[in-house]
Amino acid sequence: MAGGREIKTKIKSVQNTRKVTRALEMVSASKIRKAQERMKTSRPYARVMKQVIGHLAQANSDYQHPYMIERKETKRVGYIIVSSDRGLAGGLNNNLFRKLLGEMRKWQEQGVEVDVVTIGQKASVFFRRIKVNMLASVTHLGDKPHLEQLVGVIKVMLDAYSAGSIDRVFLSYNDFVNTMTQRAAFDQLLPLPEPETQVAHHDWDYIYEPDAKTVLEHVLTRYIESLVYQAVLENVASEHAARMVAMKAASDNAGKLIDTLKLVYNKARQAAITQEISEIVGGAAAV
Repeated sequence: MAGGREIKTKIKSVQNTRKVTRALEMVSASKIRKAQERMKTSRPYARVMKQVIGHLAQANSDYQHPYMIERKETKRVGYIIVSSDRGLAGGLNNNLFRKLLGEMRKWQEQGVEVDVVTIGQKASVFFRRIKVNMLASVTHLGDKPHLEQLVGVIKVMLDAYSAGSIDRVFLSYNDFVNTMTQRAAFDQLLPLPEPETQVAHHDWDYIYEPDAKTVLEHVLTRYIESLVYQAVLENVASEHAARMVAMKAASDNAGKLIDTLKLVYNKARQAAITQEISEIVGGAAAV
């Protein structure tokens, strides 16, 4: 059995660890509300953008934007991967990466190559380590990400799709369901998927000013940017929720470990006292 001094050192170490986990839990608890507000504020815009694009996709237009055309053969796909910059969030990032690797493996088994752009330090480090073809990355967005920070990596993927080097583009992120549940989500960005709400087909079209190509290019680019930005906000809220839950569990486990170590310490202390008494009694009997 370990000595009393060694056990007291372990207890002190675990107590210090519990202080850290409690502090991280409180920080995430204070930040999650604002992260949820930003996420919920942005959701209506993303939802309306989807409705607008759904109507545009079903219009009978003479001009078909490349983003709306399904390609006959898929030779290469691209993933925009959203992760957190910091760890200590339980299995949030690992669960996303594990499912993402499964998706990539399915494409590779079909002979399709995969390119990625990463948003967040964790995704950047992970996919550099496994040597996936990474086109671009951006990190350290903070708790209040701005669209201007994302435009660069989005443009890299859109340019690759427009050039024909990528045939499909997907968005991968952690979708915030509630404080206890975060779900790994995979959305197809390009070519545009079928709209969720079907509009009755009619022989009609919109009037575009100055022309259909210019308007659709602008609207569709803003649409893609809004989806990626919304995914980043969802991921930030998921990160704080996951970290708060993970740190609470760590604090509870540290408390249980401290109780166990105190019990072991008391047993060791009692054994030492008993041994000293036995030695004193034995010495007195010998005299």
